[in-house]
Amino acid sequence: MTVGARDLEPARSARELYGTELHRQRQLARMSLDRLSDVVNYSKTHLHGVETGERLPLPPISEKLDAAFGTGELFQGLWGVVKREHTPRRFDHCLELEAKAARIQEFGASIVPGLLQTEAYMRALFRECNPGAGVAEIDSLVAARLSRQEVLRGDNPPDFWWILNEAAVRQAVGGPAVMYEQLEALLPLVQTGRTTIQVVPFSAGACALMNGTLILLTLPDNSTTVYQEGAGSGEVFDDRETVTRRLREYDRMKACALPPRGSAALIEAAMENFKPCEPPQI
Repeated sequence: MTVGARDLEPARSARELYGTELHRQRQLARMSLDRLSDVVNYSKTHLHGVETGERLPLPPISEKLDAAFGTGELFQGLWGVVKREHTPRRFDHCLELEAKAARIQEFGASIVPGLLQTEAYMRALFRECNPGAGVAEIDSLVAARLSRQEVLRGDNPPDFWWILNEAAVRQAVGGPAVMYEQLEALLPLVQTGRTTIQVVPFSAGACALMNGTLILLTLPDNSTTVYQEGAGSGEVFDDRETVTRRLREYDRMKACALPPRGSAALIEAAMENFKPCEPPQI
């Protein structure tokens, strides 16, 4: 039997606390789910799932709920607790620093880094990596990753520098349509005042850091923390020796990579492989 909002236990989980508060605020506003759906532009099905604790509140629904109910930053604050609940503990410290960083540098060996992923690309990855997961679990993973991208849209975003192995732009994650959309989303960020994307071509041969993911998070005080991840494991380092070594390796990766203009050309060439076929002319 489907759980109702009144059956939730706010003390049991952040998700149930969020659903309980949504139900309470909606009742105070005397607003039906249909009406709320129109106001926040989310489906009634999704809103019902959030209210009953069966779905996570996908961004930016929390901001829209606060605006609809006049609750300041209540739901945005609750969402901060919810996403922490659904994030692997080994990545918690990285997320905390990511939100405060003045500079973020990242290398992706085989997939597009999380801060750059489209929702469809995320879903394809999560479905493949979690074959037994249900809709609610996939939604929670997507919601947590989408929330990380809020750092891109802040009033004072950090400087970003991403390096991608060519494999990350060639592997057809989710099929041609998903991959085409993903690569298209990269192009506007290749070189701006705050963002740089470089691609290491296959022709560069062996380079440092090729066997995993590396994130370098530099805070306003110029201290840097390293997050390094392999298959199923991740570690955080802030000791001077490791940080210095990883910064040097990242600089070597930059030297192996194409400049932004050449990287954009490689991405555009890869897009041609995923471009929808034109219908035959009659």
